[in-house]
Amino acid sequence: QVQLVESGGGLVQPGGSLRLSCAASGFTFSSYGMSWYRQAPGKERELVAAETSAGGSTKYADSVKGRFTISRDNAKNTLYLQMNSLKPEDTAVYVCYLRKLGLTYWGQGTQVTVSS
Repeated sequence: QVQLVESGGGLVQPGGSLRLSCAASGFTFSSYGMSWYRQAPGKERELVAAETSAGGSTKYADSVKGRFTISRDNAKNTLYLQMNSLKPEDTAVYVCYLRKLGLTYWGQGTQVTVSS
């Protein structure tokens, strides 16, 4: 079965960096584009970064353009989100997402807190 397991979150000061990982299993990782979403307290879940296809073109929320980068390592079945120049408003639970054959899959999420 499909499993998505995020890691790499934590507490970081404004201006700092984190790299999130999403370890994927149960499907052919190299064949599917994936995405990162986030949800802050009291706010709706929002798309942060997405691949249009596996290793294909990418798109980003306007709020993170130039600061966040989505990437993958097919040999490790892992999706990444490199986050630089973090701001307090980036504080949220970050979740990786897969849509495969009409079904959607979500990881459990990893908490990112940006605070001094």
